[in-house]
Amino acid sequence: TIGDITTSFSGGTPKSSNKSYYEGNIPFIRSGEVKSKQTELFISDEALNNSSAKLVEKGDILYALYGATSGEVAISQINGAINQAILAIKPKPGYSSEFIMNYLKKEKDNILEKYLQGGQGNLSAAIVKSIELSLPSPEEQSSIGSLFRTLDELLASYKDNLANYQSLKATMLSKMFPKAGQSVPEILLDGFEGEWEMKELGDVVKFYSGLTYKPSDVLSCGTLVLRSSNVRDGELIYRDNVFVNPDIVNCQNVKSGDIVVVVRNGSRDLIGKHALIRSEMPNTVIGAFMTGVRCDNPEFINALLDTKMFISEIHRNLGSTINQITTGNFKRMKFYFPLKDEQQAIGAYFSNLDNLINSQQEKISQLE
Repeated sequence: TIGDITTSFSGGTPKSSNKSYYEGNIPFIRSGEVKSKQTELFISDEALNNSSAKLVEKGDILYALYGATSGEVAISQINGAINQAILAIKPKPGYSSEFIMNYLKKEKDNILEKYLQGGQGNLSAAIVKSIELSLPSPEEQSSIGSLFRTLDELLASYKDNLANYQSLKATMLSKMFPKAGQSVPEILLDGFEGEWEMKELGDVVKFYSGLTYKPSDVLSCGTLVLRSSNVRDGELIYRDNVFVNPDIVNCQNVKSGDIVVVVRNGSRDLIGKHALIRSEMPNTVIGAFMTGVRCDNPEFINALLDTKMFISEIHRNLGSTINQITTGNFKRMKFYFPLKDEQQAIGAYFSNLDNLINSQQEKISQLE
């Protein structure tokens, strides 16, 4: 059992009524922070001495016992103090922290199912100590632990890269499109200058409608209907796919370079979500709650639809109760546009960024 091969303890919480307790420099690790390199709260030596909070060291196993984070487990990345919602686990000599931590991670769902029926209640030190596991030799434990540590480090590296690229994209979207009340962006690409021209979206792109179908039209295969659930983070995903009888299809197929946009949904936050179709998709249409956008510079329009200006236009046109953007309202939205060559250069810039972001996301998926 875990209890046979480790020692363990949980901590406590200093009184929140004493503000001076939370003005120290000891990181105070709570259950949602077992995987973090930093903490939101810090406590003082006085708080540590006058409470049940306990110190842990970098390399200790931290196991979350309470609430929504029950069963989360990680190797502590910092020295700090823990509260009562965390069990600190220290392996005895000859046993690998990385091996034990990864075993607990693997068994998380089984542990929660066995001890927290219906998601109610909390885990306890006694429960964790009673968990049984099979152990190879110390050398094999170390090798297995080392393998997973390497994978975790690679994952962390790719996640950092992804966050950096996403942050760069958000920054450049705000600087490479004109801000409200301005006709020139803060940053211009080399070789371009001059004011942009205000135009209605309907003068720049063409719109087409989606397919209305009945439940009786749905088949196990046939014509694919793209819906809001197929759009996530600017990309198309293929899950919960719906296929319909090709004989009922009376709208145009999507093409490479089209942008599909969610225009009606029960969740207001999903309206305006969109994806650029980057390859030919035969026998594929959009559903009635989507609209298709076809244009000469799809990468530029796709980037425009990523801007905060577009989202604010969506919210302005939604009103207070209606969860729908009509095609008429969509066409009348006004934005600044540069000349075609500059549109192409801006579109290529953001297309390259999107490719980098997608590459990092694919690597993360493979490593996970």
